[in-house]
Amino acid sequence: MDFLPPDFTPAYPEIFLLVMVCVVMLVDLIVGEKRRYFAFFLAQFALIGCAVLTFTTFSSNSNHTFSGMFVDDALSDILKLMVYATVAVVLIYSRIYIGVRGMFKGEFFSLALFATLGMMVMISASHFMTLYLGLELLSLSLYAMVALQRDSTAATEAAMKFFVLGALASGFLLYGMSMVYGATGTLHTTKLAEIIQSGSIDHAVLIIGLVFIVAGIAFKLYAAPFHMWAPDVYQGAPTAVTLFVGSAPNLAGFAFVMRLLVDGLGELVTDWQGMLVILAVASMVIGNLVAIVQTNIKRMLAYSTISHMGFVLLGFIAAGENGYSSSLFYVVAYVLMTLGAFGIIMILSREGFESENISDLKGLNQRNSWLALIMMFLMLSMAGIPPMIGFYAKLAVLQAVLGVDYIWLAVVAVMLSLIGAFYYLRIIKFMYFDAPETDMPILSGLDIKVLISINGLAVIILGIFPQTLMGLSLYAIQQ
Repeated sequence: MDFLPPDFTPAYPEIFLLVMVCVVMLVDLIVGEKRRYFAFFLAQFALIGCAVLTFTTFSSNSNHTFSGMFVDDALSDILKLMVYATVAVVLIYSRIYIGVRGMFKGEFFSLALFATLGMMVMISASHFMTLYLGLELLSLSLYAMVALQRDSTAATEAAMKFFVLGALASGFLLYGMSMVYGATGTLHTTKLAEIIQSGSIDHAVLIIGLVFIVAGIAFKLYAAPFHMWAPDVYQGAPTAVTLFVGSAPNLAGFAFVMRLLVDGLGELVTDWQGMLVILAVASMVIGNLVAIVQTNIKRMLAYSTISHMGFVLLGFIAAGENGYSSSLFYVVAYVLMTLGAFGIIMILSREGFESENISDLKGLNQRNSWLALIMMFLMLSMAGIPPMIGFYAKLAVLQAVLGVDYIWLAVVAVMLSLIGAFYYLRIIKFMYFDAPETDMPILSGLDIKVLISINGLAVIILGIFPQTLMGLSLYAIQQ
């Protein structure tokens, strides 16, 4: 029997990253505790190498391999490049923070790279099994990262909650996938649409599977009422891990929804549209209203994330190129804002002190006016105030929703966004109008200062000139 080996070219970045994870673990074991910075530089080298390989294999066509279970297309390449950049920035922001807390170890960097590998597999999956493998690799890595600070009771508790609820969501997802397989006889996302379109299926069984799949997706996207884990994990995990959990995985989550609902179950759009409407409204209501009463800034940003995911779902509800591209634009904008916000929180933290309460930002303008200005840009952007990128992101998804005559939904989103502006503006008030509670100097490395400055300026520059990013998002969806 002839055996034809698969084409490994589309998976070169994943193969390279897997090899580099092994190298990071081995080198860290050999060099010991005194040269732990080797693991940091190797992790950055791994991300740069993946970016180079992704550029060299970039194609506007869809290249399938591994019996159609893995796809390399424009959407996957663009999202992967964004993931590499996001993880690299997270590692730089985290360098000093994890160093003074005894977490600057090979385990942190190897888990971060394993999670990145899981994201890459999710982004390129064209089969339910590949999607699930990527999701579990990402999830297990995140559980371990949250619990990495073993002497922290809060981190251990957060990891346990994350693990238990994550396992429950995985069960929902697997059950939904099994129902879809029972109704259609395939797990390939490209074949699902053809089989559903033929009409020779048990529609009732398919809808039951769809309900469980949407529930699993909602957990991964922080969507209410499946959001219970997010505030506890954001607050309990070390801030460096919170930043990782709240940034790059959202890019993979967008791909997850695209591969499952749009590519695979796109023929059932009228069925999952209604489900997403409920999730979007619930997320915006709960996220914005509960965030108002929070005093812990990490917990507040968790509820803020829930409300932002409601806006992301609005683009999917619009169900078209404009809707999907606006959702992608919104996710990228959100990741950019999250990087900056948590980056500043880590800069304000120091050995023996965690900057976790909103009151810790009091008088920041008097302590460091440049950091206060960047934080103001980020908060205005999250609130959706022009000319920040957050305003254009919200405008794009609202226009997409209006384009499919969901006028009432757009009105609800605008009203809830106005309510949500309160807790962002409150932070600005603390920074500029309240007296500082401490006169401790704010210390950070030159690389972090430069990067946080670029991060903050990008929020306003991309808000004034959003055409390039919006065009890139539309290109990725169209291809």
